[in-house]
Amino acid sequence: MNGDVVIDLKKIYKRFYEGSPNELEILHGVDLTVREGEFVSIVGASGSGKSTLMNIIGALDRPSDGSYTLGGTDICAAADNELSHIRNKQIGFVFQTYNLIPRNTALKNVELPMMYARLNPFARKKRAKELLELVGMGDRISHTPDELSGGQKQRVAIARALANDPSIILADEPTGALDSRTGRLIMDLFHKLHEEKGITIVLITHSNELAEETERVLTLMDGNIISERRGNAYVHGQYKTRVQ
Repeated sequence: MNGDVVIDLKKIYKRFYEGSPNELEILHGVDLTVREGEFVSIVGASGSGKSTLMNIIGALDRPSDGSYTLGGTDICAAADNELSHIRNKQIGFVFQTYNLIPRNTALKNVELPMMYARLNPFARKKRAKELLELVGMGDRISHTPDELSGGQKQRVAIARALANDPSIILADEPTGALDSRTGRLIMDLFHKLHEEKGITIVLITHSNELAEETERVLTLMDGNIISERRGNAYVHGQYKTRVQ
């Protein structure tokens, strides 16, 4: 059973170069709600506005117009330091390009968000090891990113996203740079986190096939959500059509 609304966007517009002759409007009044514990996908082609929308959902950018409430906080009115705290504590980010620090080991990469949260060194090292074990990377804790495959890097990135026990994971094309077999392993990991830990997950993808695995599929086209449908939820290793 999904809980209260945690992500609530109403009439979200995003414009760049505002007031200039080359003003560009990317999002055209998007409405979106996500409830606690949902696994939702936003699917669309390149240029549809997916990454722009994710940046707003993740409080990495502010909308030009509209309202956005995240877990009861008015994101549009929040100060920059409050947004930084929200990003660090409430949201875990997973990107297509991993965004790992090249010179750091897997362990140090996972520890980083906990350093910003001022967790003591012993506690953060212990939790980082536990998270790497959770994602199947316990035997790679001393490896740097250049010693890891793409799938291994993404698993480290997922462990890092979980570092501060976020209530929400935002995953932007997390399998986009991976082969199909490795992408399957990453999606299985997301399903495990969703089922076992009840984490709210928003998956941004261009793949209708991956989107179908989630509970709800939103299609974004030219800066508008043009459709919403139920997906085929993935339960205990198999796809299962959800019943209303």
